[in-house]
Amino acid sequence: MGDHMAGPRQLFLYPLLLGLVLGAGFFLGLGWTADTAQPESQPAVRPVAQPTEVTQSVTPRGDLDSSERSTIDLFESSSPSVVYITSLTDRRNLWTLDVTRIESGTGSGFVWDQRGHIVTNWHVILGATTARVTLTDQSQWDARLVGYAAEKDLAVLHIEASAGQLQPITLGTSDDLRVGQSVYAIGNPFGLDSTLTTGVISALGREINSQVTGAEIRNVIQTDAAINPGNSGGPLLDSAGRRIGVNTSIVSPSGAYAGVGFAIPADTVRWVVDDLIGFGQLQRPSLGIEPLTINTRRLGVDGVVVRSIAEGGAADLAGLRGTSRARNGRIVLGDIITAIDGDQISSWGDVLQALEQRQTGEVVAVRFIRDGEQQQAQARLQPPQ
Repeated sequence: MGDHMAGPRQLFLYPLLLGLVLGAGFFLGLGWTADTAQPESQPAVRPVAQPTEVTQSVTPRGDLDSSERSTIDLFESSSPSVVYITSLTDRRNLWTLDVTRIESGTGSGFVWDQRGHIVTNWHVILGATTARVTLTDQSQWDARLVGYAAEKDLAVLHIEASAGQLQPITLGTSDDLRVGQSVYAIGNPFGLDSTLTTGVISALGREINSQVTGAEIRNVIQTDAAINPGNSGGPLLDSAGRRIGVNTSIVSPSGAYAGVGFAIPADTVRWVVDDLIGFGQLQRPSLGIEPLTINTRRLGVDGVVVRSIAEGGAADLAGLRGTSRARNGRIVLGDIITAIDGDQISSWGDVLQALEQRQTGEVVAVRFIRDGEQQQAQARLQPPQ
């Protein structure tokens, strides 16, 4: 019974196995053909190029031009005197009440003497809780404010660095400057420390307003040496490496360098800094008056109206009169000062300018208008009040 049933089953399996073997062979043949088939054209095989021998040689530079050498020497001798100033401000977290000290601005300054005095612009550190001074040897020092003159935009700091780390810049004068002579500015524009820019004096005798008080600063140096944010407080040097000014501001619609920069003249800086180091403030002698803010041109004159007079002060002893109120309530304007020792007075800044070069005890001629008439009095200047 088993043999009878096995015969038909075998007959059925043999054709099936034969078909499978033939199919597998067919597909294997296709794969072999694809692997061994060659394209009609082969890309040309190119040998790797060998590096060619360099035929050009570097030409020796030779000696630097004498003007280049002078500029390099000036920078190398003066840049150690220029410092990087960072203003720091305390901020209190309203939720945790924690106080964090953050950087609020940067600027430039320079070493005044080996006792640790550093000069900069007042606007560089205005509003700061404290300031940090970085010397060219990268040492950092917490600075103490010695004094400032807001109307001159100058300030003096002090650091406890050793005398060996402090290299003052040679002091020059701004009295003999000439338009066209070369000048050099060293500072930290945009936080880029020890940056040198060059140019010429493009004008002298300019007047600018203090960035802090708006008071006029006279006899300012105008230069086309690039002065940008961060240069403020840095020195302006002449070709002899002498400090002839302190870079303070620019004229620019965009806020960046536009070819017109200003520096406070060295002669002004010298007496201001001496006062700040010695007394913490300007020791300009006093007339003992307070001005009234009024445009005197509406009255047909240029001058400063006296608002009040300090009792026993120079103006009081000279017989000047301040603004008062009449019995009927009408305001009676005080004397209008028009000149001091021949210097024309048009603003309160003019009064300060007229007094700043004079000494306590010196007698000045004060010309003024009272009740429409020109008068003059002699006033003996008194110590600052």
